[in-house]
Amino acid sequence: MVQFQMAILKMGPKWDATKEEERNAILKQHLGNVVALLNSGKAVIAGPFGDHTGLAGIFILRPEAPEAKTLVDNDPAVKAGLFVAEMHPWWSEDIFKKAVMPLKMDTVYLGFLKKGPNRKDGDNDNPEVQQLQKDHLANINRLAGLKKLVAAGPFGDNGELRGLFVFRVGSMKEAEELAGTDPMIKIDRLRLELHPWKVPEGVIP
Repeated sequence: MVQFQMAILKMGPKWDATKEEERNAILKQHLGNVVALLNSGKAVIAGPFGDHTGLAGIFILRPEAPEAKTLVDNDPAVKAGLFVAEMHPWWSEDIFKKAVMPLKMDTVYLGFLKKGPNRKDGDNDNPEVQQLQKDHLANINRLAGLKKLVAAGPFGDNGELRGLFVFRVGSMKEAEELAGTDPMIKIDRLRLELHPWKVPEGVIP
């Protein structure tokens, strides 16, 4: 697995205060920056969420943390305060391909795996928890074999966010049902926060 840097973009303090015409101009510059980062290979994938929850979208970047943060901070929409970025190290297989140009977007379903109430700090040495982890990984491999789960991996900073699932399926409901087969989610050790995610065609096989 490879460590990437993930920027989770949230709606910033200037979003509502910025006039629509100015905001659209900044977002056009933001899109140009996204394309440039994808073309350079420094961003492996980037795209907006398709719901309205206060989360705007995600960048996943190849460079190490300091450079990745600088790239995100220099994005026109971040600099203008339309978005704020939350940075996390994230581990994944390096499955990502070059985006098809001109840019076209495809919808997948991204699930943040968060700490559930039945997760206790320091219980990783518990044999039952170790078996659950094995079952969790086996289920990931099963869903990947079905070509339904197209990306997955853990966050590397031991925080509230534990991991990420990306499903290529026909609906949010199907993604929820597939995620519900995970042993950790079944027992509420992990909880899923699912979003429709628009990503460039060709990046995720």
